Amino acid sequence: MTIAPVILVVDDDPSIRESLATELRAAAYTTVVASDGIDGLRAFQTHAPELVITDLSMPRSDGFELISAIRATAHTPILVISVRGNDADKIRALDLGADDFVTKPFSMGEVLARIRAQLRRIGGPATKTLLFEGLSIDLERRRVVEGGRDIRLTPTEYTLLELLATNAGKPVFTDRIIARVWRDAPGTTTDTVRVHMSALRKKIEPDPSSPRYIVTEPWVGYRFIAEPV
Repeated sequence: MTIAPVILVVDDDPSIRESLATELRAAAYTTVVASDGIDGLRAFQTHAPELVITDLSMPRSDGFELISAIRATAHTPILVISVRGNDADKIRALDLGADDFVTKPFSMGEVLARIRAQLRRIGGPATKTLLFEGLSIDLERRRVVEGGRDIRLTPTEYTLLELLATNAGKPVFTDRIIARVWRDAPGTTTDTVRVHMSALRKKIEPDPSSPRYIVTEPWVGYRFIAEPV
């Protein structure tokens, strides 16, 4: 099991929104949807997607406001898909921080190619191994060593650990864990996450009652607290 990139789709047209989401899921991306800039920003803050696709003309808060709000805190790639294809709108969106612009109607093949290009641009971690005091995670070989001993993890446990460790120091919302690890599979609950997290802790924590690596953030999710070395 590998962690699929999360893409946030923001569009007030339900047919376009759901069509994009369906095509993206078929291309093995995890997809989150929102109907306007306000809900889009909330989803961005909750799910921390690798890429955002947004329309420009939307009620309550439009795409320009969403781009500006995201750029105030993050460098996440933003792809605009809009019927407003005139030069003034393109220039304004790009000046606010959008990375690319596709005019409706669009080819899904072109959109997928633009997405791949943006994800290649941001790349992945410079190292293939995450190193913490007492713990190493070889991302290429999917090998985990704690205190000099190899730790045998299930695919789900490994994916949980990878998600938390690659976001070391940051709280990871339970909703995001479910989206990334279980891909929003029906029936997945906070109890599902809790049970798997407990199993993971028993395997990697020298003393699960006094965690060195993973702590619970009440009402939020979990946080990987060890500092990289």
